[in-house]
Amino acid sequence: MLKAQDLLVTLKLAARRGERWTLEALGTELEMSPSGVHASIGRAATCGLLDARAREPIRPALLELLVHGVRYVFPAERGRRRRGVLTGPSAPPLSAHLASTEVQPLVWPYARGEARGESVSPLSATAPQAALRDPALYELLVLVDGIRLGGARVREVASRELKARLTR
Repeated sequence: MLKAQDLLVTLKLAARRGERWTLEALGTELEMSPSGVHASIGRAATCGLLDARAREPIRPALLELLVHGVRYVFPAERGRRRRGVLTGPSAPPLSAHLASTEVQPLVWPYARGEARGESVSPLSATAPQAALRDPALYELLVLVDGIRLGGARVREVASRELKARLTR
């Protein structure tokens, strides 16, 4: 069974674009144990999202899951106003393509975040910290949240932007 952290690991590998990596390095960057990263890679490979031998995401399969299934499998939950990291239509690259319709920004709760707004459950518990370390991963997670949170227009723009990033 796929877990949200498996998707985080797969997105991190997609953001790395073929760079060499170790379980320890990924674990540090994602604030996960090396054994947790290893288990995530195994589950993602079993689900057809990752080629374990090539150590690379299977981008068409990943894109299909993100565009058509992530909002059903890993729905976002909104909560009270908190300090955190901007996400979804409140953050670049989505905010650059959309006129804001949100009364307040959407944020992943994170004590060291620089924004205040309506809280949104991140894809995985360590996503905010990992995203702040890696701008390419942050963009992918923001786009995924656009699909998890947004209406038809936001999902359309997020899907188009994800496709552009995952197929280049």
